[in-house]
Amino acid sequence: MAFSFDSRIRYSEVDSSCRLSLTGLTNYFQDCSVFHSQSHDVGIRFLADNHIAWVLSSWQICINRLPLLNEQVKISTWTYGMKAFYGYRNFTLEDTGGSTLAYANSVWAYMDMKKGRPVRPSAEEVDPYGSGEPLEMDYQPRKIKLPESAVKKEPFAVRKYHIDTNEHVNNCQYVQMAMEYIEHTGDIRQVRVEYKNSAVYGDIIVPKVAAEETRTVVELCDESDRIFATVEFS
Repeated sequence: MAFSFDSRIRYSEVDSSCRLSLTGLTNYFQDCSVFHSQSHDVGIRFLADNHIAWVLSSWQICINRLPLLNEQVKISTWTYGMKAFYGYRNFTLEDTGGSTLAYANSVWAYMDMKKGRPVRPSAEEVDPYGSGEPLEMDYQPRKIKLPESAVKKEPFAVRKYHIDTNEHVNNCQYVQMAMEYIEHTGDIRQVRVEYKNSAVYGDIIVPKVAAEETRTVVELCDESDRIFATVEFS
């Protein structure tokens, strides 16, 4: 069962080219999944009251064209499967003519926030979403192959504006952090993110960057090289 909402690209969502930024695109997809849950009364409040959360494990976002400022768009999402404690969800961003501007696959883990470990959701918690067919796309592995070597960049601290309702750095903020090390974002056609550990307010993040022929990989680590998230731009 798909969920959709319509929007208009706002000035606050565009980059210097007047097109939707990569962070704006990721936020649209994240917001759509939240709206989907809220529409079935299994959203933020339900999850908080039951001390559980859907924690994003990986993104694969593919881009055909980023829409311009003031352009009307439609964002859609649907779930297409469950396996143990993992949930699988697709997304699309379309223009008014129905052309697909961007699309994505995502993998989510259902977490017991008190115990800090994944749990299998009950039928009550997943049946409201229904289940659709997986989007036709070239599905990449959830895990990102790390480069053989990378250059460490200046460390920085997690700020309050990075934090979401789970008291962790928000999924989209890792993409924003990694974009600091990309020169030409307009050339990017795919973004993959693998989330490994949750950073919290006050943590120090040490970026490690590797620019290869067809991709740039940014590892966002702590001071002992434990990876919070790996972001791949290609």
